Amino acid sequence: MSSYNRGVRFGVLGPVAAWDDAGNAVGLRGPRHRAVLARLIVARRRVVPVGVLVDDLWDDPPPDAVGAVRTFVAALRRAVEPDRPPRAPAELLVTEGPGYALRADEVDAWRLERLVGEASSAPFAERPGPLDEALGLWRGPAYADFADEDWAHGERSRLTELRLHAVELRAEALVELGRAAEAVPDLDAHAAARPWREEAWRLLALALYRTGRQGDALAVLRRAKTLLVEQLGIDPGPGLRGLEEDVLRQADRLDPAGAAERVWARAAAAYDRTVRARSRLESTVGLLRDLAVTGGDGLLAARRHRVEAVHAAEELGDPELTARVIGLYDVPAIWTRVDDPGQAAQVVAAAERALAALPDGRDATRARLLATIGLERRGDRGGRGARAAREAAAIARRLDDPALLAFALNAVFMQTFGRAGLAPERDRIGAELVGLAARNGLVTYEVLGHLVRLQARSALGDFGGADRHAAAADRLAERYERPLVEVFTRWYAALRLAAGGAPPEAAEAAYRDAAALLPDAGMPGMAAGLRPLALLSVRVLHDLPARTDVTGWGPYEPWARPLVLLADGRDGEAAAALRRVPEPPPDLMQEAMWCLVARAAVAVGDRATMARARAALVPAAGELAGAGSGLLTVGPVARYLDEL
Repeated sequence: MSSYNRGVRFGVLGPVAAWDDAGNAVGLRGPRHRAVLARLIVARRRVVPVGVLVDDLWDDPPPDAVGAVRTFVAALRRAVEPDRPPRAPAELLVTEGPGYALRADEVDAWRLERLVGEASSAPFAERPGPLDEALGLWRGPAYADFADEDWAHGERSRLTELRLHAVELRAEALVELGRAAEAVPDLDAHAAARPWREEAWRLLALALYRTGRQGDALAVLRRAKTLLVEQLGIDPGPGLRGLEEDVLRQADRLDPAGAAERVWARAAAAYDRTVRARSRLESTVGLLRDLAVTGGDGLLAARRHRVEAVHAAEELGDPELTARVIGLYDVPAIWTRVDDPGQAAQVVAAAERALAALPDGRDATRARLLATIGLERRGDRGGRGARAAREAAAIARRLDDPALLAFALNAVFMQTFGRAGLAPERDRIGAELVGLAARNGLVTYEVLGHLVRLQARSALGDFGGADRHAAAADRLAERYERPLVEVFTRWYAALRLAAGGAPPEAAEAAYRDAAALLPDAGMPGMAAGLRPLALLSVRVLHDLPARTDVTGWGPYEPWARPLVLLADGRDGEAAAALRRVPEPPPDLMQEAMWCLVARAAVAVGDRATMARARAALVPAAGELAGAGSGLLTVGPVARYLDEL
C-alpha cells in the first residue's frame, strides 16, 4: 500500500468512522457518504455494483442517483487518500468492474473477529488479554448510524452475537482460572439483559457455585428454567439441565480439578450447537422459499437472507450442507434479468464450489445445484448456464423426480434465449410444466407454466390461447395466495389492449396503471426501465415519434436512445448512437430491441446495422416482437423485415 493511504483505520463498532495513522478522525462528510463507506465495509473487500449502492441508499432513487453515488465515492476518496497525486489510481477505495470496493486492511470489526477467533482456541490463561482488547473496540451498537437499513441488519446481528460470545468466552476463562468471583458481576448483568442465552445463565450459575454460593447457583438455574418455559415454551438445554443435576449432587466435575469432564461437556455442547445450526440453516431456506412467493419486501428479504444462509453453510465446511442450502431455494422464476447480479454471482460461485466438492452418488443434490446455476446465469452467452440446465433436467428425468424436474425445466426455460424466434420451444416447456405440476400438486410451478405459455402464445400471436393461460394463472393465484401473478397478468392485459389496436392514449393509460404495481413487487430486474419502454412501444406501434421528455430507461437506454434522438431532430447524434449500440442481451426483450434498432437504422440509412438487425430477426419472422415478454409489443417482426 502506497504512502498516501497508509494507516487509515475504519470503525463500525459504533457510529461509522475513520482515523488516519496519527489517530485523528477523518471527515466523512454527510450520512450518505458514510452509508456508502459502511456498505463497502459490509462487502468485505468485494465489489459492490453501483446499482446495488443506489438501491441500498434510496427507497425511491432520484434520476441522478448513479451520479450522486459517484460524487460520494469521489469525496470519500479525497477524505481517506488526501495525499494521492492527481490522476494517480486509487488504492483504497477502488473502481472495479460494475462498482466499487474498499481494499481496507484495518477495520475494527475485522480485528474483533481475529481477536475472538484467536481467544477461542487459546488456553484459558491466554484468553483475557485479547478478549479485553476485543470488547474495548466497541464504541456503541455496530453500524449505529444505520440501524434501520436492511443491508446492515445481517452484519449488525452477526457482530452483536460475536460480542456476546466474547463476553461469555472471557467469563468462562475467568471461572476456569479461579477468578470466578471477578466474573460474577458482569455475568449477572449479561444474563439479565439477554435472558434467552442459556450459556450466560450456565456460566453465572457455575461462577456462583465456584465461589461457594450453591443456593444462589440453584436459584439462577431455576430462574432461567422459569423464563424459558413460561415465556418461550421450551425446556432448558442439556447444559443447564446437566449443571442443575451436578449442583444438586455436588458432582466432582464441578471442581476445578475435573478438567477432563469440563472439556467433554464443552465439546458436547459445541457438537449440539453445530448439529442444530445445520438443521436451522436448512429450515431457514424452506421459510425463505415460502417468503419469496409473497412478493414485495418478502421477496427482497428472501433473496438477501438466502445469500447469508449460503455463506453460513460454507463457513461450516460441509459441501453437502452447502449444496442442500443452495438447492432447497427452488423459487420459480419467469423474468430473464436477475434482480441482483451481485447476489446471483455469489450464489453461482458457491454452487460451483459445492459441485466440485460434492461426493459421488449425490445425483439429486447435484441436479439442484446445476438447476440453480442455470437459473442464476440467465442471460449467459458463455453456454455454462445452458449446459447446467440441460444436465439438471436429464438427471431429474432419470430419477423420475417431478419436483426436481420442474425446477430444472425452469432453468431450461431461462436458457432458451440464445437467438430470436424460440417462442415455440418455450411453449413446449410451459406445456410440460403445466402438466407435470398439475399431476403432482406443484402449484407454484403450475402457475409458472401458465405464465410461460402466456408469453409464448403472445409471441406467436395466439391471444386466445394467451387469454386462457392468463385466466388459469389468476385462478391459481387467488386460490393459493400468489400475489405476484397479478403483476404479470395486469401487464398482459395492457399488452392485449395495445396489440388489439386501441388508441395510443388508452394503451398508454393501461401501461401506467400496470406500472403502478411494480414498486411493491420486489422485482427490480423486471421493473427497471419497463414503464418508459412500454410507452415507447405504443408510439412505435402507431408510427409516432418517441417522446423526448421520458427518463429512467434503465437497461433499455442504448436501444431506445437513437429513436429518442431522432424524435428530437438530432439525426447525426442518433446515427452515432446507433453505431455504438450493442447486441441486445439474450432475454425476453431481444426481438423488441432489435426492432427498435431496425427502425432507427432505416431512418438514418445505416445499412451495416440494418444487415445486423435483419440477420438477428429472420428466425423470428412469424412472431410479434416483444410480445414474448407477455408485457408489451412493437408489432410483427415481419413488418420490420419488410422495412429492412
